[in-house]
Formats: sequence, structure tokens, C-alpha cells
Amino acid sequence: MKLLVFHIGADRYGLRLRDVVRVVPLLELKHLPLAPDAVAGLMDYHGQSVPVIDLCRISGLPAGADYFDTRIIVVDYHMPHGGSHPLGLRAERVLGVREVGEARLTDSGVLAAPFLGQVAGDADGMLQLVELERLLPAPLRATLFQAAGTPADPLP
Repeated sequence: MKLLVFHIGADRYGLRLRDVVRVVPLLELKHLPLAPDAVAGLMDYHGQSVPVIDLCRISGLPAGADYFDTRIIVVDYHMPHGGSHPLGLRAERVLGVREVGEARLTDSGVLAAPFLGQVAGDADGMLQLVELERLLPAPLRATLFQAAGTPADPLP
């Protein structure tokens, strides 16, 4: 299977290429006051406002550093109960596309972050899959993707 490979902190991770809509250069994001820590901001993607998640922060690490090859991966995030929304993932050091044989993928045996999947080893070390459908916890999903026509909580 083809994976887009990137870093979260010091470690390598992969996202199935079928889940990737586009990879765009790091750009300035609109800051969202009082947003959850994992939210890096909001980007304009072809006239549409798209929330961007910092993969480092959602993994419990400090905010990702700005490297020459830090990118925003635009994905089509599928909601658990139907529907989809564009979502940006701020990823450090995007390395490109790699082919990983499915037979080389094995369970990690560790239940840490719910969005981390199988692992594979290669000449560069370990690589772990990011399971996109499990990336956002329910409260964060609700914050980012309020149903159309649903009013926000009233001001106190």
C-alpha cells in the first residue's frame, strides 16, 4: 500500500495515500481563540474554511516545529455517522510517498493513542500508521464540525 510518510516529533508515521486529498505548503493559519490545544488554526482552502490539527499536539507533544518540509495534509475526514469534511493535518518533515507491503504490517501490541495503527520496519526504522477515522476524539469532532444549522451555545 502507498503511504504518505511524515514525522510526529522524532518518529515516522504514515497515512494511507487514499485518504490524502492534497499536500500544501505550510501557510499562515487564522488563530482560533479558546480552541482546543490540538487545533493549529483555520486555513482557506479554495474559498472554504478548513480546520487544521497539529499532529504533534494531538499526540501529546509540544506544537510542531516549522521545518522546510513541514506541510499541511488535506484529507477528507469521514464522520462516524456519515458525512465528511475537509480537514488539515499539520505534519512535520513530510518525507513523501513510500510503498509498504501489507504483509509487513503488524500490530504494535501497545494500546497508547487510539489513532495509531499497525507498524512496519524498514531500513530507516519503525513506521506506524495513523488511522484517520480514529484521529479526532468525539468532543473535538463536535467542536470542529458542528452540524449545519446547529447554533453554537448561547453566550452567558
